[in-house]
Amino acid sequence: MRIDSLYILSLLMLCCLSQMFGCSSEVPVELKPLIRVNDQEISKVEFVSEFEKTLQQDQPLRGVEKLELQRSFLIQLIDRELIHAEARRLNITVSAAEVDAAVEEYRQDYPAGGFEVMLKERGLTMAPWRQELRETLIMEKLLEQAVYSRTSISDMEIAAYYETNRKEFDRPAQVRARQIVVAEEAEGRKILGLLRQGQPFAEVAAEYSLSPDGQQGGDLGFFGRGEMPPEFDAVVFDLPVNRLSDLVQSEYGYHLFLVEEKRKAARLSKQEAEPEIRTLLETQQREELYLQWLQELRARAKITVDWAQLEQTDQEKN
Repeated sequence: MRIDSLYILSLLMLCCLSQMFGCSSEVPVELKPLIRVNDQEISKVEFVSEFEKTLQQDQPLRGVEKLELQRSFLIQLIDRELIHAEARRLNITVSAAEVDAAVEEYRQDYPAGGFEVMLKERGLTMAPWRQELRETLIMEKLLEQAVYSRTSISDMEIAAYYETNRKEFDRPAQVRARQIVVAEEAEGRKILGLLRQGQPFAEVAAEYSLSPDGQQGGDLGFFGRGEMPPEFDAVVFDLPVNRLSDLVQSEYGYHLFLVEEKRKAARLSKQEAEPEIRTLLETQQREELYLQWLQELRARAKITVDWAQLEQTDQEKN
């Protein structure tokens, strides 16, 4: 009898322990895989965290609109994981020196201190942003090697495009001009005086102009009528080459213009249009090759999505 009692007691203890461990080892719903791509898993918590990074702080979303954005982002996450897996398979890497060089290129796009402001606005520190950049560089290297290297445009394709789309190469009269923009008329008069004394327009633009193109010496490139504000057209198309304009007021401030070159209306020859056509056709072909390659990755992969979990993501917050 004593042995039987001990046996029964042991069984009861085992049952209690198994129930306790069963409860504690059960994976919370929010940590269960929302997405599986081959052997990689993404939980709902990870998905929501990544998704919310893509939203603006003042962008409240509810219901169908939010669910549609989540579905679209989910597909992007799957594609990103497929691409990362392919990079690992092909052993595509980038060095620390390559990342450093890319960081410096990004910094050059911002004024002093602007880069740090951008990181703060995105809620990032340098380390995670640098990791994002590293992943982007790996992706770019992979695409160049596995996809874009197959791009090939023949002379026959260029000729065919030109013949079919001749009207695209009718160019209206254009001017190439520089500008300086300031906020006050008095400052504009002062700068006009500096220019008339012989100071180089590009240097003065870089120092004083409020417009972003000031960093390029105020260069607006070539443009035709109707491409710029009407106040520009009213001045630059009648202004002789290398002649300074008087001060011109617009909603943006006070402008000074210098016309550097004029082009008459003309139709580009096939030879003149070839660089533009080649760039266009290469861009189209690269997009087609990329989509084809991505479809191949999807077809080879094992992908599962818990759609019910995704729909609960928004319902739980409402």
